[in-house]
Amino acid sequence: MRILLYTGKGGVGKTSVAAATALRCADLGYRTIVMSTDAAHSLADSFDVALGPEPVPVAPNLWGQELDVLYQMEKYWSTVQDYFTALLAWRGMDELIAEETAVLPGMEELASLLQVVGHHDSGNYDVIIVDCAPTGATLQLLTIPEIGRWYLKRIFPVERQAMKVIRPLAQAMLDMPLPDDRLFDTVEDLIQELDRMQRLLSDPQLSSTRLVLNPEKMVIKESQRAYAYLCLYGYPVDLVISNRIIPGQVNDAYFATWRDIQARYSQQVEEAFAPLPILTVPLFDQEVVGLEMLRRMATSIYGDRDPTTVFYVGQTQEVVKQDGTYYLRIRLPFTSKEAVQITRAADELVIHIGNRKRNLILPRTLAVLEVRKARLENDVLIMAFG
Repeated sequence: MRILLYTGKGGVGKTSVAAATALRCADLGYRTIVMSTDAAHSLADSFDVALGPEPVPVAPNLWGQELDVLYQMEKYWSTVQDYFTALLAWRGMDELIAEETAVLPGMEELASLLQVVGHHDSGNYDVIIVDCAPTGATLQLLTIPEIGRWYLKRIFPVERQAMKVIRPLAQAMLDMPLPDDRLFDTVEDLIQELDRMQRLLSDPQLSSTRLVLNPEKMVIKESQRAYAYLCLYGYPVDLVISNRIIPGQVNDAYFATWRDIQARYSQQVEEAFAPLPILTVPLFDQEVVGLEMLRRMATSIYGDRDPTTVFYVGQTQEVVKQDGTYYLRIRLPFTSKEAVQITRAADELVIHIGNRKRNLILPRTLAVLEVRKARLENDVLIMAFG
């Protein structure tokens, strides 16, 4: 079993890369499902077939799915939706509008995460591929279990106990819908499932997150920020895919400048994400739609390699908190402390080693803190923030 998540800034081609990867896995004989968590679904357009909220056969060994939050709510969390619908209707809202409005912020992300767990537990698939929403939404999705765990430990028991005391009096006085034990049981089960999902997605032998980018300044910055947050929450990243590289045989003068820009930023990608493997994909001479073009893209990305391979083991950087201090750890093998120079500007950290440098975008948690000290220990640069 492998779970592969593809994410990146909107418009970089991650849906095409996810679809191409899924098709290659299916062609290798793996029972594969690819699912989209993006509200603006384009996975069906990529395969040029109709997809729905349940898995749909796309090719031999391959199924596709585009999640629908209303469908997921009705199927899996009707208790939660019924309560919020009744509460909104009690406030005077039309029942049909109340049903739509009862989908709270974050519910789509919840649906996506629980669907991953469901497919894993079903045993129906060897490979689960997730075409994630653009970077910001994906990071929000992956932090939900952390928030849920905090809520379940600190707030949930107090709410549940308080409601047992308040419910009889409040119902008699206000005549309003109040959460019952079924609702609390549903919420508790939901958060525990999310906690389990985090364990699945943080297992480096089972799951990998892969960053899709284009060699452009804004895209690289956002990808670095995403990588920092993924490390912060312990999600393994094993591959970077640089998409839409203008081929060298394109001699048109119009593209000459673009080729030079891409060459410069491709070097920056190497510096920013080393030692993660970086695979490149050319800008094709036609749009990547349909099985034939997706197979062509898969061949370009992976060659003869199996996409389910764990391409990199270990975190190149991680953030841990101990006694109120955050520690950023970065692997710098074969480096002496005399060779390292560190400069910082706002949320950007620049590490110079000889005539090479690496630009790191700090997660917001660290960006607002000061660097207290730094040391090199067993090929690891350790920086304390407080």
